[in-house]
Amino acid sequence: QVQLVESGGASVQTGGSLDLSCKYSPTDTHCMGWFRQTPGKEREGVAAIGSDGDMEYADFVEGRFTISKDRTKNTLSLRMASLKPEDTAMYYCAAVPRFYSSGPYCFAHALQSPPSPNWYYWGQGTQVTVSS
Repeated sequence: QVQLVESGGASVQTGGSLDLSCKYSPTDTHCMGWFRQTPGKEREGVAAIGSDGDMEYADFVEGRFTISKDRTKNTLSLRMASLKPEDTAMYYCAAVPRFYSSGPYCFAHALQSPPSPNWYYWGQGTQVTVSS
């Protein structure tokens, strides 16, 4: 069982930056990621990172976000810059159990929407609001 707790969500102005954090316990998995959701819409993938260090981003990120993982602090992070009002959403941290992984990497189409059932563990979410 992996516990995920997000933090860092806030209200910011357009063009602002935020750092989201996800504390995981007791250990990380081979594939972890960030998703987001707004009311009435499907949850969509934002970014994912494998234990091999490979990262994947949704097209809408356009180089504005960076996903990272610090194993010494048991923390998955998402650094967001140049935020837009359309980035407003609840942001969720997610993890794929090791028993679903065939190696130290994320599976193909990991950021598809709706999320694959492989994303077994979820946090409670942290709200990001970007005002114009």
